[in-house]
Formats: sequence, structure tokens, C-alpha cells
Amino acid sequence: MVKKLKRLLIGRPLKSNEIQGQKLNKLKALAILSSDALSSIAYGPEQILVVLMTIGAAALWYSLPIALGVLILLIALILSYRQIIYSYPHGGGAYMVAKENLGMNFGLIAGGSLLIDYILTVAVSVSAGTDAVTSAFPTLHPWSVWIAVIFVVIITLLNLRGLTESATFLAYPVYLFIIAIVGLILIGMFKVATGQVTPEVHHTFGQPIAGVGLFLLLKAFSSGCSALTGVEAISNAIPNFKNPAPRNAARTLIMMGCILGCLFIGSVLLVYWYGLAPMADQTILSQLAESVFGRNVFYYIIQAVTALILILAANTGYSAFPQLAFNLAKDKYMPRPFTVRGDRLGYSNGIITLGICSIILIIIFRGQTDSLIPIYAVGVFIPFSLSQTGMIVKWLREKPKGWVNKLITNLIGAFICYLILIIFYITKFQNVWITLVFIPIVVFIFHKIHQHYLAVADQLRIDFAQPIRDIKATDNVIVVPIAGITKVVEQSLVYAKSLSDNVIAVYVGQSPEQIEKMEREWKEWDPGVRLVTLHSLYRSIVTPLSKFIDTVKWKADQNGATVTVVIPQFYTKKWWQRLLHNQSGVLIRAALVRHANIVLATVPYKFKR
Repeated sequence: MVKKLKRLLIGRPLKSNEIQGQKLNKLKALAILSSDALSSIAYGPEQILVVLMTIGAAALWYSLPIALGVLILLIALILSYRQIIYSYPHGGGAYMVAKENLGMNFGLIAGGSLLIDYILTVAVSVSAGTDAVTSAFPTLHPWSVWIAVIFVVIITLLNLRGLTESATFLAYPVYLFIIAIVGLILIGMFKVATGQVTPEVHHTFGQPIAGVGLFLLLKAFSSGCSALTGVEAISNAIPNFKNPAPRNAARTLIMMGCILGCLFIGSVLLVYWYGLAPMADQTILSQLAESVFGRNVFYYIIQAVTALILILAANTGYSAFPQLAFNLAKDKYMPRPFTVRGDRLGYSNGIITLGICSIILIIIFRGQTDSLIPIYAVGVFIPFSLSQTGMIVKWLREKPKGWVNKLITNLIGAFICYLILIIFYITKFQNVWITLVFIPIVVFIFHKIHQHYLAVADQLRIDFAQPIRDIKATDNVIVVPIAGITKVVEQSLVYAKSLSDNVIAVYVGQSPEQIEKMEREWKEWDPGVRLVTLHSLYRSIVTPLSKFIDTVKWKADQNGATVTVVIPQFYTKKWWQRLLHNQSGVLIRAALVRHANIVLATVPYKFKR
């Protein structure tokens, strides 16, 4: 039943040689990897205006030069990540750049920040999309948390089905959003150009406003840079592209940058020309759509596709998180299961982990993730800054052809990114201080995982010069725990006697009468194996058996012998029938597995009915 349900939800398993069919072309990649960045059009311009409104509506004209500054940073980031794509074609983005040029700790800071950021991407995006749905249908508001959880489960299942299937399904809402916003901007610009929007509705551009200082402008600029979240996702997911992967990824990045830049500047310009200001009960994008179209079908189309892309922005995390987790796991800083491809050739462990972590966040914060947005932005700009710095070090060290222009690009990007980080920590310290604690904890966990893998490798490594120790069968001591005289025990004793002549059957009784009965029946049966009986005063089987095996092990060590515990275990035909039996074999195995240098072997006996 479970297998059939799995096939229904995620589809048939794919062969390893079908992996090329799961690679993305540029159009699908643009949809699946750019949804986070493009969805920021719904809130990026508004973040600038919210800060400027603390002075007054007259200060809103400053949004235009601030938007120009955001555009300059976007261009620097796009050019930088394009260089990263060609320099590090196997993916990993900021993690790989920082690791190779700044050192492993900086790489782990970048990687850990991005992993946290992708989890926040899913939680924040789905919660924002859910808010849009419950705003349209207020009766659903009490169920908003569970609606958000259902959305996460659906997106997780789509990604478990494979990249191409999820990209095919998710491409439509993304391209509908792009077409809708482009239409909104073009029609709005047409109305401005034809005089249908009077200049009196907006304040004069360039008019000095009292109270507007450098600090306020920098704060508004840093808030507007939230529109750049998700820009790095393509550089992390290069292996997901069709060949030639680096070239296709680079072109997709340029396409995304051009679309994002045009939509961002266009929307900011229109908001200024229409004289719009932030409102508590209506978003800027909603106001803009209403001003351009009125409350007609086109307005509701804008609202619908905006809600859709806010939810689907989570998919950027599903595309980039598993690939980044794979790179960290390959370097032994995350658990090895993150390197394993699932039935549909995706890194399913990474996809499932991301879904579970996002659901936990949504439940903890009851779907109100506004307080997470500053952490979300900081989580992006830490790897932005480290990747820019890493590329600066790379150009200074290698000095390839044309390196000066590349260096200048990264210097500008690094300066702006560090400036934004400083502004975030100064202006929103009460929200983002947790990153100063949490990221070091994540890096510490990475190092503990790495130390474990190094210790395991050191203990498993074989010295080829040292000959294999030859153990004679007669040196083996075989211990067979038994609960009675049954076919399961008979089969286990036959197997044990084939390994060694030194076999001991051990019976743990809870009363002298039980022990006396077992000794009598054993003598009558006479299997040719010595029986040792133990009296358990506290009705425990595991404790006296464990002590006995310790004694046998101590004696065996004196003679250089090996101790093997053969555990008889029967298996019922139906899974539910296991609940009707004691799990003594499982308990014994769980207790003995902690003993050093003891071999455990299970002899299964499967019932036919």
C-alpha cells in the first residue's frame, strides 16, 4: 500500500541514465529558479516607501534615486554571479567561492547562511501567499497555518516528482506574473505619456525635504535591496541545467536580471507618477493595479498571479537547497544522505528536509513570519558579501585576461553589500541579532559532522602492508540466546554449528521452575550444544544476557578468539502480526550493538501463513 501510494504521488522510479531528461532548459530554469527574485516585485518597492514615509509623502520622490542604486547593485551582482558560474561550473555559488578563496570557515558561513535563507524563503513566501488567499476569502483566515502547511506539502511533492515536472507545472504562473506586470507597467506608462495622469498627484522630483539624511536614505536603500533575494539561486543550481550547463545558467541569469531590473524600475516609476503611498490595508502593487485598471477583471488577475508567485517563490529554495546541501555533504560537512538521489533522480533527502523545516517554522510562528523578513534579508547579503570578497581575492591572485574590469565589478558589489549589512545590523539589530548566534552554531555543527567523518575514515582505513589476521573456525565462540525449543532455535543452532564447534545456547529464566523445565527439555532434545541457564531476578532478559556475553568476551580476548552472537528471529507474513509478539530479538540486538568487537548475526525464519 505504501509503495503504491508513493508511486501515485511521485511517479515511477527513473533509471540513472535518464538524468539528462531531468535537466532544465533556459525557459523552465528561468521559471523555477527566478520565482523568488521576481516575486520581490510585490514587496521590494513598498519596503523603500515604508521607510521614506516616516518623514512624509513629500519624501517619496527619493524612491527614484534609491531604486537606481538598487539597480546598480543588481547589475553588479548579476555580473559577479555570471563570473562565478563560469569559474565554478559544478554549482555551490557563494559557498564554493568563499571556501576556495577565503578559507573553509568563510565557506561554511556562506553555506550555512544560504541554507537558513532557503528555509526562510519557503516559510516566508508561502505565508505571504497564504495571507493573500485569506485576504480574498476572510472565512479561511482561522485555517491560515494549515493552508500554508498544505501549500508546502504540495510544492514538496511536486519537487519530489522531479525538476522537469515541477518546472513544467510552475512555469505557467511565473510567466503569467511577468506578462501581467509588464502589461501593468506598459499601460500605466501609456496613460502617463498621454496625459491621463496629472502631474499634481505626485510631489516634485528633487525638492529638498527636511529630515531626510544619509542614514534614512541608506536605511531605505537597504530595505529596497530585499528585492534582490534569490539572485544567487542560479549559481547554486548549475548542475540542474542542460548541457552546456554553465552557458545556459549564465544566459538564464542575464535573462532574470534584465526582467527583474525592468519590472523593479518600471513599478517604482509608476508608483511615483501615480503619487501612491503605503497603506495598512492595501499593498502598493494592489494600489497601482487599481489606479491603472480600476477594480475590473485585470485588477483581479494582477492580484491572483501575485498571490500565486508569492507562494511559488518557495520553489527557488527547493531547487537550490538540495544542491547546496549536496556540495556541503560531499565535503563531509553535512550528513552523507544528502548526496543520494531519490527515485526521481532529485536529491530527495534535501527536498524533504527543506519541507519539514519550513513547516516547523510556519507552525512555530503561526504563519506570521514578518519578523523573519529582516533575518531573511541578512541571510542573503552575508553570502553576497562573501562571494564578492572571494572573487576579489581570486582576481588578485590569478590575474587572468581582463581581470581589472572584473575586479572593479566585484569591488563595487562588495562595498555595497557590506554597507547594506552594516545598515541592517545598526537599524534592525533587535530583529537580526539572532544571526550572530545562530550562524556560528550552524558552523559549529558543520565542524562536528566533519570531525565525525574524519574519525570514521581514520578508523576504517586499511593498512595494505599489514596482513589480514587469520582466525581459525575453532577460535570462534558462538552465543545463541534462546527463548524455548522451536524451529527458529533449531535453524539458528544449525547455522551456529557451521561456524564453530564452540557454541553456547543461553536461556534466561524468570524463575527456578522455568530454568529446571528448560534444562530437562534440552537434555531430552539433545541438539549437541551446551546450554547455559541464567536466572533473572528482575525479569529482564537483556541485562543478564549482556553480563554473560561480557564474561565470554573477556575470556575470548585472552585467547585471541572472536565472539559472535547469533540471534534467532522469526518474521510474520503480515506486518500487523508483528505487534502480537514480543520483540526480544530487536531489544537484544539494540543492547549488544554497543558492545565493542562483538559480531551480531540474525538468522531469520519467515512464516508462510
